[in-house]
Amino acid sequence: MNEGLPSNVICSDPYGCTFEEIVELLGEKRGRAFFRTLYKEKPKIQNQTIKVNSIENGGDTKKYAFELNDGYCIETVSITRKTGTTVCVSTMVGCPIGCTFCESGSNGFIRNLSASEIVQQVILMKDKINRIVFMGMGEPLLNYDTLIKAIHILRDRNGLDFPTDGITISTVGPLKELKKLREEHIKIQLTLSLHATTQAVRDRLIPNMKGQDIGKIVESVLSYSERHNRKITIAYLLIPGVNDKSSDVRQLGRWFRDKNVLINLLQYNETKRGKIVRPNKQQLVAFKLRLEQSGLEVKIRESRGGRIKAACGQLVSEHNKKSKAKNQHQSPNSHDGTTVVEQFHVKKCKTCLQKESCALRAGGKHCQ
Repeated sequence: MNEGLPSNVICSDPYGCTFEEIVELLGEKRGRAFFRTLYKEKPKIQNQTIKVNSIENGGDTKKYAFELNDGYCIETVSITRKTGTTVCVSTMVGCPIGCTFCESGSNGFIRNLSASEIVQQVILMKDKINRIVFMGMGEPLLNYDTLIKAIHILRDRNGLDFPTDGITISTVGPLKELKKLREEHIKIQLTLSLHATTQAVRDRLIPNMKGQDIGKIVESVLSYSERHNRKITIAYLLIPGVNDKSSDVRQLGRWFRDKNVLINLLQYNETKRGKIVRPNKQQLVAFKLRLEQSGLEVKIRESRGGRIKAACGQLVSEHNKKSKAKNQHQSPNSHDGTTVVEQFHVKKCKTCLQKESCALRAGGKHCQ
């Protein structure tokens, strides 16, 4: 270690180290040079914890299947537009939220990703990336500490030096984590997956967010916007006959009129999770007009990647079903009377040493 490390080699799980720890190990000059090489030149990774299993090409959209050391797989998507390439990064294997319109939770929650596994998704992409969106598999804020660690690594000026404006967290809005995020000094972009204006409808669409008050969630994201001077994006999956009523228009207006908010209207992308009515173009345009007449800024977000099952709500790995049975991981449940979100608010897990992130500790059990 006194000789330093070759600039094209990454030691086992280096992303678990902070920049300061790397500098302490290698010295100021060599540490900074190594860290720059590590992220700027995308070097050969020795003992990497994820590897590319397959790449599906859908034209301007690519879906990467990454295999992890324990045999599980995650899916990550890159979308190329005229303005550059966006990568949709996963933060979990599976997902505990169980949205009725999303495939990612079909295998339940399996485990959180490490900071290393999150960052490597970006490094191993073959495309030049100008935007990172935590919108892949999993609820990012329920892997909170690790997510923040990964963002700091990606942003470090001596590392990848990725601009803060180019990083977005998309979340269903667990309240405790939203409040913590407000106090962070990272000022990233924030998207709230809202999809409803009443508690009853949201609980039906996002069943494992029951107990999380929709009004307080909206209040929290608006507070984040004001504190960090960021425009908040509200993702709203339009479902005819469910969340397109006049009362929905009025409530969205009450919440977001004269606020620094953009509403993105989405169409349902086909999954095996349930039968949800997909709005046609005319319905989307009509609802957009009604919202605009209420004084709101609205866009219709074009869906991409549907041909290769890489669109929003379609990310899932069938391989994980077999791996889950083999490894016998346990998903969070509510048998003890607590909600799924509450079960993430636990003390430090003795096995993985994560704070308030390891849901496998729920009920006294630990991850393996």
